[in-house]
Amino acid sequence: MSTTSKKRIGLIGAGYWGKNLIRVFNQLGALKTICDSDRKVLRKYPKIKTTLNFQEILDDKEIKGVVICTPASTHYSLVKKALLAGKDVLVEKPLALSVKEGKELVNLSKKNILMIDHLLLYHPAIIKLKKLIKEGKLGEIRYICSNRLNFGKLRKEENVLWSFAPHDISVIIDIMGMPKKVKSIGKNYLQKNIPDITLSSFEFTGEKAAHVFVSWLNPFKEQKLSIIGSKAMAVFDGVKNELIVYPYKVEKNLELVKTEGKNIKFLEKEPLIEVAKHFLECITKRKFPKTNGKEALSVLEVLEACQKSLNQNGKSINL
Repeated sequence: MSTTSKKRIGLIGAGYWGKNLIRVFNQLGALKTICDSDRKVLRKYPKIKTTLNFQEILDDKEIKGVVICTPASTHYSLVKKALLAGKDVLVEKPLALSVKEGKELVNLSKKNILMIDHLLLYHPAIIKLKKLIKEGKLGEIRYICSNRLNFGKLRKEENVLWSFAPHDISVIIDIMGMPKKVKSIGKNYLQKNIPDITLSSFEFTGEKAAHVFVSWLNPFKEQKLSIIGSKAMAVFDGVKNELIVYPYKVEKNLELVKTEGKNIKFLEKEPLIEVAKHFLECITKRKFPKTNGKEALSVLEVLEACQKSLNQNGKSINL
């Protein structure tokens, strides 16, 4: 594959998520240099060129794309430096921690590729789910609910809303469009002023709705996305990696009748590999990424509105 024939990627941040992106870009034969501030982390990669200095990646003319897997609070400054250096960029979600910063980055990226790692949109199960929706198999989509729960990993730079919810919000927007109102409530138990649990509600035109419940203070891991249509309900379980559709109907006596769920098959592809392949293809063919700056700004606008609601004890915020 031509997109993987050259080592054209520099990556900064070899920590919690960065090590996964190192694996996939290295597997594709595209990773040239890793940058991290921790020498001990870099020693784990003796066969790959490493550096403590991000500028070394920016100055390397052979490096065309920069992958940024650092804390969210650093995304704005690092993405900006990379774009100003003429590099294409793939950044871990969220793009930035404010719409203002996000807009500036999108404006800077007009000559470069700016792609955000909204991983769920590359998941074969979500792609299959969207196909079912387009084919009318679920009927009219009325409601979406998402639970993303885990025990840790805590963040100091952003709360659980900004850390966990972007993936689910990106899928909800992709299916339903932008909400007209949002409302969020949350509680912080482990760190002052950093919510560990948030529940966000979204209202759309046509009486459609959604909610996203996220927590890093839960005894077990759960990743479930439920799509409620007028004909059937679909549930994607990210932990079990399965997609099940449940047809249902409402009897005249208002009794709900649900048939046995049907397990829907989808392609066995690793979503992160698909993200890496897409980024490399966009670099080579100068394609507009699926999860581009405009898409990232929509997610940021929703996150920022949810944060405003959180700050005002659940007040409804118009978008």
